[in-house]
Amino acid sequence: MNILLIEDNISIIKGLTFSFEKNNLNLISKTNIKSSKEYLTNNKDIDLIILDITLPDGNGINLYQDVIKNLNIPTIFLTAKDEEETIVKCLEIGAEDYITKPFSTKELLVRVNKVLLRIEKKSLIKVKDITFNLDKAILYKNEDQIELTALELKLVNLLFNNFGKVVNRNVILDKIWEWTGNYVDDHTITVYFKRIREKIGTDIIKTVKGMGYRIDEE
Repeated sequence: MNILLIEDNISIIKGLTFSFEKNNLNLISKTNIKSSKEYLTNNKDIDLIILDITLPDGNGINLYQDVIKNLNIPTIFLTAKDEEETIVKCLEIGAEDYITKPFSTKELLVRVNKVLLRIEKKSLIKVKDITFNLDKAILYKNEDQIELTALELKLVNLLFNNFGKVVNRNVILDKIWEWTGNYVDDHTITVYFKRIREKIGTDIIKTVKGMGYRIDEE
């Protein structure tokens, strides 16, 4: 898991970096809004942000509202202000959690792990003995990974990202053209899903006659 710490206190940065590494968490640190914006522009693999409200070149709440919220990255706010109004505002604008300074590193780690666990659970969709990890695009049967071709995996990902909804055949045709640059017909789609079903070995992909395909709860 990659965690971005936006904090200008060097002592806090050093202490958290050491503690997080001991807990197998990769902590990247930035000390101001400018460098944080630059980093977030070029790096899309951040799972969680720990954000100080008071930064040398601006306000962390503004950074969250202007940049982070649009990226849908869960955020825990750090604040030295034990004020109800500030805490409420952080939660109202979409923060996952907050912690006031001075704080216990152990307490912060507990809060971080709770958020990461929620993220992981949200990213997993389970139907019968099949589990799909939306974030990693990995398909499992019980504990074993199911090996799919790149195109088969994209088709499975398309269905799971529309979980409970019918994905129209025309949409699938358009997507295959977008992904491969190749035109295919209805028969080819049928063949693709036949192969996927054989590899999965569990009847989770439903054919909706005259429309398309769907994966939903039992």
